[in-house]
Amino acid sequence: MEHYCAYQERCHVEVVEKLKAMRMIPEAVDQIVTHLIRENYLNEERFAKSFARGKFKIKKWGKKRIVLELKRRQISTFNIKSALAEIPEEEYHSTLDELAKKRLGQIQENNIQKRKKKLADYLLYRGWESHLVYEKLQELI
Repeated sequence: MEHYCAYQERCHVEVVEKLKAMRMIPEAVDQIVTHLIRENYLNEERFAKSFARGKFKIKKWGKKRIVLELKRRQISTFNIKSALAEIPEEEYHSTLDELAKKRLGQIQENNIQKRKKKLADYLLYRGWESHLVYEKLQELI
């Protein structure tokens, strides 16, 4: 399990699921997780920050999608807030602008309303806040 956690940042839920898949008894799961935390192989805050940075920079997810995925992994609200602080505000807005312009260029629709809807659906699906999406739509179309 040390190798599993050293290879890539993991959250507690992923480690527990992996151990249960290996048919470990609950006492063994607790002991292993405690050991991993004590030896700093498992750290929720470090995982949350790494997850947020990676999903934003690589997959270009918005904050809403990142928060949703972190909550799904049972990360605490405090750690979610510190993870979102890892995303620079200026870079966040420039990424939204770049993503919206790129997607708008790919939409092959003549009707303006349908173009707006397709772009909005795409950006909302990726987790961008609705007020930012609609501001961007007004600006671009």
